[in-house]
Amino acid sequence: MGIIKKFFNNAGRPEGILGKFMVSGMNKGHAKIAEWGLSNFDEGSDPRRIIELGCGGGQNVKNLLEKYPGARIMAFDYSEVSLAKTRSVNKDAVEDGRVRLRKGNVGELPFKDERFDMATAFETVYFWPGPVLSFKEVWRVLKPGGGFIIVNASDGTTKVDKRWSNMIDHMRLYTKKDLENYLYDAGFKNVIIEHNADKHWICAKAYK
Repeated sequence: MGIIKKFFNNAGRPEGILGKFMVSGMNKGHAKIAEWGLSNFDEGSDPRRIIELGCGGGQNVKNLLEKYPGARIMAFDYSEVSLAKTRSVNKDAVEDGRVRLRKGNVGELPFKDERFDMATAFETVYFWPGPVLSFKEVWRVLKPGGGFIIVNASDGTTKVDKRWSNMIDHMRLYTKKDLENYLYDAGFKNVIIEHNADKHWICAKAYK
């Protein structure tokens, strides 16, 4: 495996020194899509317990803390590198108890039923097992009426998308229709897809 392919394969599960470079780059490289995604979150909502699934470089945890100052956030990832970076970026909030970190696989979430008001997934569902299996797990840990928000910078329709999926092992890209179908199959009752057709960005909002 060449060094370039090896580096980008850290997108799914950052490990080692290359993984540390990857998660640092995520915070800058994903800033615009993250800002757009957050702008599509429901105004007026006030979730108290949020789980950030695939917390990556930790910037989205920080953004969520700013948007929902009354919330407590569970930062969840299966990469030690990602959890370490998230802890560093959110050091004060971790010390204050507003952010907790947990390692695990989204296909088998280690939480009780109906624990969270909101679940978020920024640039990460490409690597999830299933994905219906994983989406069912998210559905399970959400309270009735809770929302699951997916933000993707790729809508699976461009030549560039195919190039990325060929370069990165186990990466699957989804169209907006794919996500809608999978979310309904997982049990969500109402799915709303926001789509920036020019940039091929997707924000899927699903409610239990």
